[in-house]
Amino acid sequence: MAEGAPYTTQLQAGLGLIPETKTLLELWTPGMSTPELHQTALDSGRFPMVTARRLRNVVTECFAPRYLVDNGVPAIHLQRLVAAAGSAEVSQLMFLFTSRANSILGDFVREIYWERYAGGYTEISTEDARRFVERAIDDGKTSRRWAESTVRRISAYLTGCCADFGLLEGSGRSPRRIRPISIAPLAAAYLAHDLHFAGIPDNALLTHRDWALFGLNREDVLAQIKRLSMTSILMLQAAGDVVRISWKQPNMEAVLDVLTQG
Repeated sequence: MAEGAPYTTQLQAGLGLIPETKTLLELWTPGMSTPELHQTALDSGRFPMVTARRLRNVVTECFAPRYLVDNGVPAIHLQRLVAAAGSAEVSQLMFLFTSRANSILGDFVREIYWERYAGGYTEISTEDARRFVERAIDDGKTSRRWAESTVRRISAYLTGCCADFGLLEGSGRSPRRIRPISIAPLAAAYLAHDLHFAGIPDNALLTHRDWALFGLNREDVLAQIKRLSMTSILMLQAAGDVVRISWKQPNMEAVLDVLTQG
């Protein structure tokens, strides 16, 4: 989702959905439409406890906006990485794509989650999320004002989604304990190259808002790039505020080859 796009209630269709996403990645093939994926998932018998209507919502409101954008590039990349990467690394990439598709989640993590962690807080409550949602509505970040029941549900979904991706403890009780994640080297390498091939200049790449999903500022990102430069995937040259990165791989396909080879 583009920066500045209105907040939506799409999270109510599904939170992290990590196991469901992995199953759908196994069933999806490039070129398959969203309705075709829904029918394939329905026919597969892989979702025996899910109604046809619920499965349609998962596919159309969650999986498709997160992973089938840009002609399915996120899904194609994840299909390759799921088999070779660890579960925590895959979860971090799913968190990245989910936050891009749901800007309300990304902003909540950047503006509330990491700010509270930096402030020494150990917990985040549904009430914290509720205040964030109410302020967003007042600031015009939704296309229209949400009903009280919607505000209540979305507030709970924000903390629940953070729990699914490992940022908060899994207990449904409020408040939930903060469990700060450290970006995995594979996720850092993927994100750096994803931004590079999207046309982001090297210096701007270091301050891109996607890094803040993992609590990283410019200096933190530079440190991540320095670690990656110790491998064969890129080379860093830094002199003061000027940063130049030599990207050794010609495209994301080549990057994925390197990442999946370990």
